[in-house]
Amino acid sequence: MKSVRKAPLFGLLSMLFLLSACGGKSQKDKSDDKIKTYQVVALSPQNITINSEYPATIEGRQNVEIRPKIDGYIDAIYVDEGATVKKGQPLFRISNPQYEEAVRNYQAAIGSAEAAVASSQLEVEKVKPLVEKEIVSQYQLESAKLDLKSKKAALIQAKANLANAKANLGYSRISSPVNGSIGLIPYKIGALVSSSSTEPLTTVSDISTIYAYFSLNEKQMLEFTRSTPGRTMSEKIKSLPAVALKLSDGSIYEEKGKMEMVNGQIDANTGSSTARASFPNPSGLIRNGGSATLQLPSFYKSVIVIPQSATTEMQNVRFAYIVGTGNKVKSIAIKTIPSSDGQYYVVTEGLKTGDRLILEGVHLLKEDQEIKVKEAKASVVYQSLN
Repeated sequence: MKSVRKAPLFGLLSMLFLLSACGGKSQKDKSDDKIKTYQVVALSPQNITINSEYPATIEGRQNVEIRPKIDGYIDAIYVDEGATVKKGQPLFRISNPQYEEAVRNYQAAIGSAEAAVASSQLEVEKVKPLVEKEIVSQYQLESAKLDLKSKKAALIQAKANLANAKANLGYSRISSPVNGSIGLIPYKIGALVSSSSTEPLTTVSDISTIYAYFSLNEKQMLEFTRSTPGRTMSEKIKSLPAVALKLSDGSIYEEKGKMEMVNGQIDANTGSSTARASFPNPSGLIRNGGSATLQLPSFYKSVIVIPQSATTEMQNVRFAYIVGTGNKVKSIAIKTIPSSDGQYYVVTEGLKTGDRLILEGVHLLKEDQEIKVKEAKASVVYQSLN
């Protein structure tokens, strides 16, 4: 009887042992499932070019205000607003009869002065032999010579007056002093204008070359001075690479420009310094008075570069996450310079070559969290840099 009772008890114990073993294995498998897999890349030095962007205002190489030099009424306008003109091309004609009358009067005055000179010359020629024969005194000859000198001076003055009158009359026709484009024309035919008029007749802008003016604050000036090779400001400017221009529609202007000037002084009122770059503008696409964004490239060689998506920011501090001992997550505070395309950061502090950077899901990571690692190829991670 005792042997019969032992068999069920042994079977029951065996079943409990098996259930316990299966339960333990299930818990272990469940625990393993909680350890997630993340892509990781081993950091290595990269080369990258970053464009620093500055708001810029556009000016033509020459921006000439056309103002009248005489008073009068606008009699003719030979160009339209926005037209392209050549140097010497007529723009306006101003009517004022007094300048034409002055030319006629001085022309007549010259005729009278020339006759007076001729008469005085004859008088000298007549008196000279009489003096030699001692018929008249030397005094009369000297008097005749002085009169001739006076008449010649009057003739010179008359000619100067005529030249001045012709110049004033010439100012009635206004021509373009440069090649360029016509701006607004505020005055119409019949308007009275003068040299003291508030507004110019128009503006001619030479935009074959345009200038992009932008500002560097004091911190940027210090960085520029320290990082740009060259002893003098002129040498530093010459060492800079070609610059680009982003237009107001977001497109990049096809022509490359060059830096020409950086003002070495900081404006006490604005706390900034003015800089200028020039761009060829053969098609006249860019107009005077426009706005754009100047892109100044900086080349970084053999630096740590990481995807921006592999970082988080908390309380103005940016963090990256690397795999530490035992495949555990470690957060690192970093300092960075953003790339122009918004995809990468150049890390200036916090990471080093060989660190294993976690690339994805970083917003969900916790310090000392254990993860599974899936190695990513650096050539794939940084393919857009190449």
